[in-house]
Amino acid sequence: MTEHLAQPLNVADPEIARAIYNETRRLDSGLEMIASENYVSEAVLEALGSVFTNKYAEGYPGRRYYGGCEYTDVVERLAQSRAKEIFGADHVNVQPHSGAQANMSVYMSMLKPGDSILGMNLSHGGHLTHGHQLNFSGKYFNVAAYGVNQETEQIDYDQLAKLAEEHKPKMIICGASAYPRIINFEKIGVIARQTKAYVLADIAHIAGLVAAGLHPSPIPHMDFVTTTTHKTLRGPRAGMAMCKEEFAKKLDSAVFPGVQGGPLVHVIAAKAVCFLEALQPSFREYQKQVVKNAATLASSLKDLGFRIVSGGTDNHLILVDVFAKGITGKVAEKALEHAGITVNKNTIPFDQNPPLVASGIRIGTPALTTRGMGEKEMQIIASWIADVLANPENNANLEKIKVEVQKLCKNFPLYTKRLTSYEQSNSA
Repeated sequence: MTEHLAQPLNVADPEIARAIYNETRRLDSGLEMIASENYVSEAVLEALGSVFTNKYAEGYPGRRYYGGCEYTDVVERLAQSRAKEIFGADHVNVQPHSGAQANMSVYMSMLKPGDSILGMNLSHGGHLTHGHQLNFSGKYFNVAAYGVNQETEQIDYDQLAKLAEEHKPKMIICGASAYPRIINFEKIGVIARQTKAYVLADIAHIAGLVAAGLHPSPIPHMDFVTTTTHKTLRGPRAGMAMCKEEFAKKLDSAVFPGVQGGPLVHVIAAKAVCFLEALQPSFREYQKQVVKNAATLASSLKDLGFRIVSGGTDNHLILVDVFAKGITGKVAEKALEHAGITVNKNTIPFDQNPPLVASGIRIGTPALTTRGMGEKEMQIIASWIADVLANPENNANLEKIKVEVQKLCKNFPLYTKRLTSYEQSNSA
């Protein structure tokens, strides 16, 4: 009756095993440059695949609705204490399954349907959960949106202040998914206090930079701070919410039982592992290289004739206006993928194209930096991007560049043991 429990994946489900192998090969042989993606460590993967996936643990450490949670409590408390040490937050909830659910939890803790919120325009670099009309945040709340200055393509703080004074939102949301510049959390915090609004910073993209002290922290200026734990933080795909102590009980009850049931304990274990990694001195060196690589990539593409949105970058990502070259983001994304370079099409401020077409591409350096690539490789990659986009329909040239990409990737191997293990088990 229990024989199936001992079967390895390639025996129990060879189709899924093959898909996992193919994805690992894709990651190993290509350039992953989507700004919201990264590669986790073997230790994080091990925690994700642990027996904690079996455990139900509704509630919080010491206050569970299920028995058998003594080791679950150890894991969650470690995750909480490490996150507090990283960010200096009063209170941390590590249970949200995603950044979206972390944001939803914050909204539910302080807002009622119909309340007004002020968030960053998605097409200017914000996020769906900051008030977009197709998202729950845009459907449940009255939304006003601020954006960037048309000339500088950087956040228009004067506009933000004016809209806050005009609409008197109950909550102001800051943070972005496609914004390459430093965000002035202190200034936004002042605006929120002047208009008596709660204020939330969503640092999903820049959490690793904040952890390393390479981007100003929002913690002193915000009531709430949310993040994903992947992206620059280099952990599992999941979320986390932080707040001042006065809001702790409301936040916890909003997460559970407000928007979630049982937490994913194996994912919380993986979060704890990535938090420990983020506390190591090497993590700051890694983040410094992420920023250097992004700056080099931006300047290299600029030298090759591309228009970089806002003129450059202060963080891990750049936005490239490819429509200025006569092609859409959709076309650019597809052509680059053919050449083994994965990016995503992205709207740029004041975009005239619809989101699924877009005028730009978003490019990030966290994953390639994890592999050990530096400024030299960024210059080479910039030349490949320019070569691809000069003639995106030249399939022969795309294939030629793909071969060069694969040669480069061999110098920076990824998940080699996993690839070898699968190949050996399937050749036996």
